[in-house]
Amino acid sequence: MKTLFISALLLAGMSGVAHAQPTANGEVGYPKGSIGYDALVAGDNERAISQILANERVSRHDPAKLINLGQAYARTGRIAEAADLFSTALQSREEVDLVLADGRVMNSKDAARLALSGLQMKLASR
Repeated sequence: MKTLFISALLLAGMSGVAHAQPTANGEVGYPKGSIGYDALVAGDNERAISQILANERVSRHDPAKLINLGQAYARTGRIAEAADLFSTALQSREEVDLVLADGRVMNSKDAARLALSGLQMKLASR
């Protein structure tokens, strides 16, 4: 399994901006803006959505792309779409290790599972 250094896993119950070392571009291993890192960190969810959807250089099956898009959707109230994306990442054939900002390494499937669980807990608490 390969380890991928990705960016914006800012999920409910899990905070992280993945990277190997401090860098101006948090999307290590990805074209800048392709997975919406800076926009998510800045809280600009609409820009993150636009960046992620517009970028065709990253596979639509890429777990980091799915998780970040799901996060942006969740933040904008598109809960069902977010849940679908997290579920797709969880069921994906692609599986990578994500290095979070706090240094933890988390498998993309575990990250997707945690994100989906966070959504379910959020909905249950309403």
